[in-house]
Amino acid sequence: MSSFFIKSKEKGKNTAVAKRKHDGDKMRAKKPNSKYNEEISSDSETESPIQAKKRQSNQDVEYEETPQEKKLRLAKLYLEQLKEDEENKAEEESFETDLVAGRLQEEVLEQKGKLQRLIAKDIIPPDPSEIRLLRGHKLPITCLVISSDEKFIFSAAKDCSIIKWDVESGKKLHTIPGGRKGTEDRHVGHTAHILCMAISSDGKYLATGDMNNLIMIWEAQTCKHLYKFTGHKGPVSGLSFRKGTHDLYSASHDRSVKVWNVDENAYVETLFGHQDAITGLDSLSRECCVTAGGRDRTVRVWKIAEESQLVFHGHEGSIDCIQLINEEHMITGADDGSVSLWSVNKKKPLSTVKQAHGCHGDAGLEQPHWVASVAALQNSDAVASGASGCSHNSQVQLWKCGQNYRGLQPLFSVPVSGFVNSLKFSSSGQFLVAGVGQEHRLGRWWRLKEAKNGIYIIPLKRKPPTPEETKITK
Repeated sequence: MSSFFIKSKEKGKNTAVAKRKHDGDKMRAKKPNSKYNEEISSDSETESPIQAKKRQSNQDVEYEETPQEKKLRLAKLYLEQLKEDEENKAEEESFETDLVAGRLQEEVLEQKGKLQRLIAKDIIPPDPSEIRLLRGHKLPITCLVISSDEKFIFSAAKDCSIIKWDVESGKKLHTIPGGRKGTEDRHVGHTAHILCMAISSDGKYLATGDMNNLIMIWEAQTCKHLYKFTGHKGPVSGLSFRKGTHDLYSASHDRSVKVWNVDENAYVETLFGHQDAITGLDSLSRECCVTAGGRDRTVRVWKIAEESQLVFHGHEGSIDCIQLINEEHMITGADDGSVSLWSVNKKKPLSTVKQAHGCHGDAGLEQPHWVASVAALQNSDAVASGASGCSHNSQVQLWKCGQNYRGLQPLFSVPVSGFVNSLKFSSSGQFLVAGVGQEHRLGRWWRLKEAKNGIYIIPLKRKPPTPEETKITK
């Protein structure tokens, strides 16, 4: 009996263990692996054949890919990445090549004097509230220059003083006071009306010329006096540094042009040809300069190396101002009220606008407003002129040069009060600076008491690009 019960007990135990094992196997068979059960959908959702196929494909790649296949797949991805990188690099190199080629082409055109950036059409008239007036000189402004980095303006006046201005703040940074006549031996600065000034392209030197036949050289950064050049026998009326050098050209009422080496503090040579007082001078990179001959009514191009000159005729009055646009084109203004465009290859103007700033006086006795100053945005089609006349009609006129400088079209005018004795564009064309006074820079024919002696900073904004232009740019 006992053996029966023992045997029966062991049998029941084995049967229970077997049952639990069997149930466990069933549970494991029913329960899916957790790796395959990361997402659980509701009973109402059914898996589409595409999703099932995609899932199966992912499972096959992830769990059935052999090491060799994985290496091959990664190698293909790496090669595709290399190919894409090479294509991007080729595109960048092509873009850079085109950019460099464009710049080289511009440099070649600039050296030939044929570069003309068409920007005048995009310049819009400034809001009167945006025009700033800087005041500091007691007497009329006669000349001014802008540093190549556009941070500073230097101005000079009939009070014999020189002021260095900060463009952004409009504050005076330094003043070189003028002295009285007879104090030349003990006064550092000028003691007579300053008629002209120039700054070197690297911003190192500032040169100023006065009615006492003197040329002063200053350190532009500190306004420290460096040299005094003597030699002219009449008032110094024009100064210009050759671009990229410290060679200085000067013009005078003694009808001569002189060449100086500022680095060596040395005189080089003198050129003669004009038959009357020279009233203006300008130069760029070439070893030559251009001058306006006042009452002899000629414009001259001086070829320094060849020791020769070209003579041009066109204005009917005294040519009082001149400015180079590029190496082969220039603009002039005269007291007959006309503004002319010239090419160094033609002896007559390419284009002339008579009575460019209108007339004044009674009916039948009208007189054109004198053109006292001109300016050009280098290598572009934008130029400007400044008038002298009645205070209510004084203005700065912006012009657009035609294709190949074959015409002048008025853009807009900016009213100012007084004689516009000097005009300069900033190198980027972001603003235009006008030096204004109660009297003409070269004399005292009449005086406008209500005018203010100061500097006008005129912003030159551009039109936003049209959608078509934006698409083209992109």
